[in-house]
Amino acid sequence: MSAVVTPFPAASGRAQQVGFERIELMRILDLYGRMVAAGHWKDYAIDLGREAATFSAFRRTAERPEFRIVKRPALRNRQGMWALVGEHGAVLKRGHELGPVLAPVERRLLRLVEE
Repeated sequence: MSAVVTPFPAASGRAQQVGFERIELMRILDLYGRMVAAGHWKDYAIDLGREAATFSAFRRTAERPEFRIVKRPALRNRQGMWALVGEHGAVLKRGHELGPVLAPVERRLLRLVEE
């Protein structure tokens, strides 16, 4: 009696999904935790799509996100795959590295501590 092994479908047949790497997500969640500790953010959402991965940070659950951190690998060789998007949809910062894109939010955190 021989066993029949059915191969797993190839990934090329399915739609690919963009996600955050572990180190990227740790950096984003570290910033989120510090903003929660400062009393500024209350909730977050993660959206993983075919073209982009988005981390949204909310002041309150029922409103628009205050900031969205978007990873769009298709723009890697152009203006950079990272973008910081404000509450009204304006791109506040764009870049090739995550750190400089998060800098405006981290500076805001420093001001919150000083007050």
